Amino acid sequence: MSIIVWIILGLIAGWIASRIMHGSGSGFVMNLVLGIVGAFVGGIVFRMIGGAGVTGLNIWSILVAVVGAVLVLWVYNAVAGRRRATPRL
Repeated sequence: MSIIVWIILGLIAGWIASRIMHGSGSGFVMNLVLGIVGAFVGGIVFRMIGGAGVTGLNIWSILVAVVGAVLVLWVYNAVAGRRRATPRL
C-alpha cells in the first residue's frame, strides 16, 4: 500500500477520531497528524491480535485506522493534560 493511501486514511481517521473524542482540545491539525500515526498504530494492534490490519482504502481499513487514532488521541490527551496540570516553579 502506498504512503499516499496511508496519509489519506490517516487524515480521515484523525477527523473521525476527533469527532469521537469530542474535539478534545488538541487542535484540528494535531488531530489529523495523530490520525496518521493512529492509522499505523491501528494496523499494528489489529495484526498483533490476529486480525487483518490496514489493507487498502476501504471500510475495514478506515475502522482499523479510527480505532488506532482514538487510542493515540487518548494517550496524547492524557500525557498533554498531565503536563498542563503540573504547576511550574
